[in-house]
Amino acid sequence: MTTCGPSSTPTDLDIPALREKYAAERDKRLRTDGSAQYIHTGQGERDDFFEADPHSPPVVREPLHEDVEVLVVGGGFAGLLTGAHLKEAGVEDVRIVDMGGDFGGVWYWNRYPGIQCDNESYCYIPLLEELDAMPSKRFPDGAEIYEHCRAIGKHYGLYDGALFGTMIRAMRWNETTRRWTVTTNHDDELRARYVVMATGPWSKPKLPGIPGLHDFAGHTFHSARWDYGYTGGSPGDTVLDKLHDKRVAVIGTGATAIQIVPYLARYAKHLTVFQRTPSAVDERRNPPTDPEWAASLTPGWQKRRQAAFHAFASEPFPTLSPAEDVACDFFTEVGRNVSARIAGCTLEPTELAAIREQEDYGVMERVRRRVDDIVHDPETAEALKPYYRYLCKRPCSSNDYLETFNRPNVTLVDVSATKGIERMTARGLVAGGQEHEVDCVIFASGFEITAQDLSVASGIDAIEGRGGLSLFDHWRDGFRTLHGLTSHGFPGLFFTGNTQGGGNASVTANYVQQGEHIAYLIAAATARGAATIEPTREAQDAWVALIKELAPPKTFLEQCTPGYYNNEGGGHGGIRPATGERYGRGFYEFDRLLRDWRDAGDLAGIELVR
Repeated sequence: MTTCGPSSTPTDLDIPALREKYAAERDKRLRTDGSAQYIHTGQGERDDFFEADPHSPPVVREPLHEDVEVLVVGGGFAGLLTGAHLKEAGVEDVRIVDMGGDFGGVWYWNRYPGIQCDNESYCYIPLLEELDAMPSKRFPDGAEIYEHCRAIGKHYGLYDGALFGTMIRAMRWNETTRRWTVTTNHDDELRARYVVMATGPWSKPKLPGIPGLHDFAGHTFHSARWDYGYTGGSPGDTVLDKLHDKRVAVIGTGATAIQIVPYLARYAKHLTVFQRTPSAVDERRNPPTDPEWAASLTPGWQKRRQAAFHAFASEPFPTLSPAEDVACDFFTEVGRNVSARIAGCTLEPTELAAIREQEDYGVMERVRRRVDDIVHDPETAEALKPYYRYLCKRPCSSNDYLETFNRPNVTLVDVSATKGIERMTARGLVAGGQEHEVDCVIFASGFEITAQDLSVASGIDAIEGRGGLSLFDHWRDGFRTLHGLTSHGFPGLFFTGNTQGGGNASVTANYVQQGEHIAYLIAAATARGAATIEPTREAQDAWVALIKELAPPKTFLEQCTPGYYNNEGGGHGGIRPATGERYGRGFYEFDRLLRDWRDAGDLAGIELVR
């Protein structure tokens, strides 16, 4: 709740040597297959990892055949915030469809032991002021965030039009009815004037394509479909008492693994963690929310806090003073230190870039030395050190993860030299030529990303616009949108997530911005008596050209170790940012652009058919 100054980081650095080390660590992990190394769950491949719902019984009902004004696909934060803005804009006929049994999105599905918010909650959890809510602590548990999602649904009356336990199978534009015909796994036929894609950029589990994956005779599950029946415990009860005689393997060492590994290690007979690339893990400061601080807040506090957090976490050269960094954590440390260095200076771009690089190396070296301070075994400690630039992988924080590797029942297996696990057998996993026998394999292998392939990430078989044009084909070589939200040839279809718009360090701020603009467009079309709304081809092409003109070079991503942030270092599809093709002038400049566009009132670049 307090501000802070620049951090103390090592200065005795050999940056040229570190550059070489970073490049070597990247090169030994690069694979020619890139993102194709993963198995895409659903669509006939390991459906049990995708569609099985461990939290709610299967929905059994008669098929629906109905007209609806707005159909929102997805009930996570993107769908909830779109629904909230639609209600505020006076659009009442809103039906939200989600394959889960309730609202929440990732916070409905992810209920693994130890799950917490890993961005500070005062910025991440949306609509705190609107719902007169306040998180219990800086990084609250997942159950608290899930309940907040449900509170949004209740507050805005979104449960009335909710259709849970339902998976969209196909969406096709009907030129005669001027509506979208949407079909589902329940044989529903929903005829929607408007459809909003709110499936989330990281919502569908993926599995590593390990040879012999189907040969393993033990138990398996994905972290997003946690099997408490096997481990013991329950959401909120982290006593995993059924693992006392089990040998457990975890595949993956990203943000999820950082949270689950300490709990598994406490209860499993033995835990083996398979790591390709270590995460950067800093200390987690997680105090309870100070009630006096909460009472002192004035209207608009959350948006102001989000703007400050974004400035230090995402802008390369923050113009704010270090004292304005209210988060004071690993996400903002590099930006805060850069801000202190450049304050009051007039510098050339090359000088600014050099300062940013120096501070980046200093922060990452501090994190590496923290590993040495905590982990007793030198070989294990070395393997856990992150040798890459800050933001090549998602930054993490934990007060238990690194300490876990001092336990006698925990083994770290570094698979970087072989670019992954070599194969699975009936008894376990083979790495470095050695078979590790286990009883259970837990995949903490992450999720599909929209930037990779919308058809894979959404789980929808077909999205066809005017004339049968497939959106998957339309976007095959890159997004083609106006403002990242609409696309020519797809009347009344809107997008949320990582396309061609703004990008905030708090992803929910993106959804607020997108939901507000989508609600404006739908309300404006309704007020004008329009049957359809879509961008003109000329407006779309001009926006795509502007996005490309403002796009930053891919040099940084090319230098990163492979991961979902850079489309696994290339391979199929080349280097692509997981955050989509962002508007290059920044989130708040994009926000001003949208507000000015709305204030003009002429719907420039939009075509209405009455």
